[in-house]
Amino acid sequence: MPATTPPPGGASTAALIGRILLPFGIAYFFSFLYRTVNAVAGPEIAASLDLSPGDLGLVTSAYFLTFALFQVPLGILLDRYGPRLVEAALLLVAAGGALVFAMADSITALAIGRGLIGLGVSACLMAALKANVQWFPAARLPLANGIILSMGGLGAIAATTPVQIALTQTDWRMIFIALAVMTVAVAALLFSVGPRHEKQGETESWAEAIRGAGRVFLSPVFQRIAPLVVISQATFLAYHGLWAAIWMRDVADVPAANVAAILGIATTGIIFGSLGTGLIADRLRQRGVPVLRTALGFSLAFVAVQAALVFGLPVPGTALWTAFAFFGLSSMLYFAVLNAAFPPELGGRVSTAVNMLVFSSAFLLQWLVGVLLDPWEGADRVLAHRVIFGTLAGLQLAAIFILPRHVTTRDDPHAAVTKS
Repeated sequence: MPATTPPPGGASTAALIGRILLPFGIAYFFSFLYRTVNAVAGPEIAASLDLSPGDLGLVTSAYFLTFALFQVPLGILLDRYGPRLVEAALLLVAAGGALVFAMADSITALAIGRGLIGLGVSACLMAALKANVQWFPAARLPLANGIILSMGGLGAIAATTPVQIALTQTDWRMIFIALAVMTVAVAALLFSVGPRHEKQGETESWAEAIRGAGRVFLSPVFQRIAPLVVISQATFLAYHGLWAAIWMRDVADVPAANVAAILGIATTGIIFGSLGTGLIADRLRQRGVPVLRTALGFSLAFVAVQAALVFGLPVPGTALWTAFAFFGLSSMLYFAVLNAAFPPELGGRVSTAVNMLVFSSAFLLQWLVGVLLDPWEGADRVLAHRVIFGTLAGLQLAAIFILPRHVTTRDDPHAAVTKS
């Protein structure tokens, strides 16, 4: 079974940008916008429907639940039918979810709408990673993935000050209606210009496809790397998507009017971090430094930033949250490591296997933080914030110690997998 086909329209940079990086990047822009919009719109939504912090956390995290539950079948669909068709169809589901959310008048309706949005955008990053695996050499995956992730950073920025400004002109319901319309347009763009899929995966039965997913989960390399990716990403998603804003209000005493501006500045860290970590990993790899080792260094830096926030080090909060965003998605480098360690035809299932664990954990974490904070007020709530965040940082540090030092990959077939 051939692993890849020639790049669409030839191997030119213009073709790779115009038919892969650009359309898939725009889709991921909207995925991240949907993911983080409640950090700013959340107080308006809560006030209009009288939601508690726990209610808001549950509604917001419904996105993560459906996102996570669909990851394993998504990986099979991506490998069988290709990223273009699968993602374009799912974006229409996201648009429908945005409309349901906009018209909701109860916590149940909000959760259903949010869940449909999560299901609909569940392919945005994974489809992009699958397309990158198909069309880019393994050595350039960190850079290609970093470009896609930077587009998500732009979407996160669009969910901060621009949303705050929009809320002065209209209400949160009209914002979600507008998002629904734009999502349909993105689906049409992706379907029109995205490269068509070579349907070699359809020769594989569903039973064989499911067994392929099982191979991924049972792999020792996957089992050693996945825990760090999961806890790091879940922490980043839960806090950047909702609880960072609440931390600023409860712990740092930031006025509500300034939270969106600080988040907007901090979110630029996603753009520079996604591009920067990808470029650094790419350059270091050319000098013989494995991507895994570079990723490990960034993971340690991410833990250090969280520790600085927990212990209240005398560093401006904007700088710390920018660093949090900068290093928060650096664990995406492990996706490139894992994809290069498995056959290309399993590319979709490798990425979605990790993503299922990430987003199911993000669902539980974003909801659980709200539940744990609900009983506390004043100084006790500040302490609860610090204990929760500190515990998550400690779990990430523990996960670092079970990482393998080397991973056998397609571009380094003689590397041995050894224990750390």
